[in-house]
Amino acid sequence: MNIEYFIKARKEKGLSQLDLAKGICTQATLSRFESHAQIPNLKILNQLCKRLDLPLGELFPKVGVQYTDVIEKMNQAEFFLITSEYEQADDLLDTISIEEIEDINLSMRYYYIKGFISIFQGGTVIDNLFILDQILLEEESADSEIFHLLAYTGIGMIYAQEKDQEKAEFYFNKVLKRIYQYPTKKMEDTWRVLHIVFESGVFYARSNEMEISNALLNYAVSICSDNHVTYYLARAAIQLAKNAISQQQPKAYVLELIYDARAYSKINQNRIALKELAVMEQDVLTQEAKGVEFSGTEKENRSLNGDGH
Repeated sequence: MNIEYFIKARKEKGLSQLDLAKGICTQATLSRFESHAQIPNLKILNQLCKRLDLPLGELFPKVGVQYTDVIEKMNQAEFFLITSEYEQADDLLDTISIEEIEDINLSMRYYYIKGFISIFQGGTVIDNLFILDQILLEEESADSEIFHLLAYTGIGMIYAQEKDQEKAEFYFNKVLKRIYQYPTKKMEDTWRVLHIVFESGVFYARSNEMEISNALLNYAVSICSDNHVTYYLARAAIQLAKNAISQQQPKAYVLELIYDARAYSKINQNRIALKELAVMEQDVLTQEAKGVEFSGTEKENRSLNGDGH
């Protein structure tokens, strides 16, 4: 019951408790309601509200909508994260006051999105580890397991960027041992599992473990297919194309992957992916015209993880 709202309405009307209660109930009854949340008979409460021109329904608690606005912003920010639009995601998160969020899982979701955005935008190692550590400081539960796995993935990515292969592989292995058994109950779970599998595939591609990378990326494709999720199809196909370039696979096969990725990107209106694919296609065709074997360069091996964007 929103008693503070009731008191505010009474004071705005310039009424004392005695004035408001007159002819409806005793002043003591009203005082117990305002001071000690002792709710009077609803007929009495309704008469008091009418005198204040206050709809009775305005006092009822809004069940389940405390964080509606925050959740909507996080939904959009997470979608921007998936589509590599990191500045937009970061701008949305800046409008959220994390200090006011008391729900632990919602806080962990915030730090997961914030942490990955910071990684992709080139945040410092110390800052990135600190953000993700906010998740790991919370006790893991069935509801929070996915956020812990995402935090481990992010830490693995950080160590990979720092060229510390051993530590990076430790964290990716820690995640991959558990992710295959993770139950995806909601679409958001599917997105997050895909995020982990995709980033693991990118890590092993950069480690020149192409068989492992291809297996993970194809697993991501199968998850997308089984769950009718297209957001990661383009990213997985792009990385598979980069892997094929590095392995000097036939150009027809590379172009097929590029064209598949372009189709997926058009469906999702992923402008960043379409721009990267246009460059990749032109590079492949240019090399083919020159009669030179196309091999992956550092530029071409960059993924849609924020490198160079």
